[in-house]
Amino acid sequence: MPHTTRFFAALLLFATFSLLAQTKPAGNAAPGMLKAEELKALLPDNVFFRGQRAPVNLRNAGGVRYAGGKLMLIALVDNSGYSTDIAEKYHATLITEGKLKIGDTTLAPGEYGCGFAGDKFVVMDVGGNDVLSTSAQTDEKLKRPRPLMIVSDGDGYRVYFGKRYFSVKAAQ
Repeated sequence: MPHTTRFFAALLLFATFSLLAQTKPAGNAAPGMLKAEELKALLPDNVFFRGQRAPVNLRNAGGVRYAGGKLMLIALVDNSGYSTDIAEKYHATLITEGKLKIGDTTLAPGEYGCGFAGDKFVVMDVGGNDVLSTSAQTDEKLKRPRPLMIVSDGDGYRVYFGKRYFSVKAAQ
């Protein structure tokens, strides 16, 4: 084998091992809340819901990686182009790769619209049909509420929209 060929073969082998060492599969990442740069890479700029595209607000987004690498992403959306009856309860997009337990109901993997309507937290399919409804919770003691934030809560998480929240955890 000529010297030049051996050199390029060694270089290719080195580059391959370097890339493999740097690449970390998502399933091996530690469970917990996602960082802003992860959310930016994962969330779309717009989501389809009820016949329209809604811009995603990346500043008000959060996400969780559960054991096994399954993700849950949530972000507020600009619902200004929707009719009043939809905009009243469509505040965010919720994307989940695994089953979730919200209240007493299990939510299948998928992409949904969600928000608070009256005293309920509502999850809708992309056609705007309700698929889950649970009692809304309010945390009056919460200081400095933000438009959207996620807080660890024992074996699950609380997803806050201001002082209102719903509890979520991975379903078995």
